Amino acid sequence: MSTSPRLSPEQQRKRATIGAFVGTAIEWYDFFIFGTAAALVFGHLFYPAAAPGVGLLASFATFWVGFIARPLGGILFGHLGDRIGRKKVLVVTLFIMGLGTTCIGLLPTYAQIGVAAPILLILLRAVQGLAVGGEWAGATLMATESSQGKKKGMAGAWVQQGSPAGSILATVVFLLVGSLPDDAFMSWGWRVPFLLSAVLVIVGLFIRAKVEESDDFKAVQAKSEVVKVPFVEVFRTAGGTVVLGLIASILGIAAAFFNNTFLLSWTTTPEADGGLGMHRQSIQTVLLLIAVLQFIWQPIAAKIAERTSAVTVMVCGITLNLAAIVPMFLALQTANPVLITLAMSLTTLGGAGYYAMLGAFIASTFRSNVRYTGVALANGLCASLIGGSTPLIAQLVLGAAGPWGVAAFYAVISALTLVGVVGLARKLKRSPIEAEATDPVAVGSR
Repeated sequence: MSTSPRLSPEQQRKRATIGAFVGTAIEWYDFFIFGTAAALVFGHLFYPAAAPGVGLLASFATFWVGFIARPLGGILFGHLGDRIGRKKVLVVTLFIMGLGTTCIGLLPTYAQIGVAAPILLILLRAVQGLAVGGEWAGATLMATESSQGKKKGMAGAWVQQGSPAGSILATVVFLLVGSLPDDAFMSWGWRVPFLLSAVLVIVGLFIRAKVEESDDFKAVQAKSEVVKVPFVEVFRTAGGTVVLGLIASILGIAAAFFNNTFLLSWTTTPEADGGLGMHRQSIQTVLLLIAVLQFIWQPIAAKIAERTSAVTVMVCGITLNLAAIVPMFLALQTANPVLITLAMSLTTLGGAGYYAMLGAFIASTFRSNVRYTGVALANGLCASLIGGSTPLIAQLVLGAAGPWGVAAFYAVISALTLVGVVGLARKLKRSPIEAEATDPVAVGSR
């Protein structure tokens, strides 16, 4: 009976990183197309009885449901990931995410089945949230736990590449279907991106099936350190780390949906209804260019972090993001795509530098036997409490305080994130854990 050849450590690292990146890109593609549809479609097709502004808020509330479900996914899949391994869980989360997304593309609208339509949309959105609650943490661990030393930072950065890659793919697909006449787009064109997910998931599952279990989890099993209830153990030993990880994750989660959902809606809403009156193709092109910039810049930021430190890159990135908020909102109010692209490039360079290192940084703060649960909870709770509500809150603030109120809201998000990153770095220096001895990502070069 033949057996497959044993992979070298370098081959295993590359395969784990590619598997994590591809699967995460597909998951983010699924999440981004929902956000785009929430801004452009769902208010009209699933909440038509509501007034235009109320329908949009209801659409954003449905968008938030996916984030509310993420901590539950973090608890469930974190438990399984810390008990039976990272690989098996990642196959399951990708399959569930793809199934939920494909079913959304097949949903009847309110005009066809009445109130059952938004109810089913909300349920399927919850399925998406449940899956992604375990996906990001598991993908981050699969990549970083199969790498050594400073290579963990670059491996984690490639997992973070899934976000701009998913955004690029989602934006390109929506640009293509968005070129259809409005009647065709609203009747069937918007469904195409969701149905395409089924094909992407098959590809992702094939790649992930070939990935080996991570080295760190194998070590946990070999030492018989698998804990019975990771959820209880992580709060017993690292509750403060979960809270700081939550705060440090705010900008990384909120910014993507601030741009791809709230800004997309605000810029394309007619001026008579309080928007900027831009054509959806124009702002989607801007968002596509920004996502490409993010994809290019994140590995460069990871390389810089190898020479300096993860914390230095993250702090400088968030600071640049803060400084660029006023130019960005000045540009937005001109409704000029060129000026908007230039201004958003500044916030993207800052935010992407921070985001590139976020996954590896958070992962390095938990012990390996509860790491999946810890990372998933920090990320999932942040998404539920802050990230998923960002478009809804921004829309409410826009109505109450205008564009500069929204700018202030975005500044608060950035400032809180800076506090979380600095606080977590200081905590690691005061109370080093097992990861710090072998993982310079935790507190930077020494």
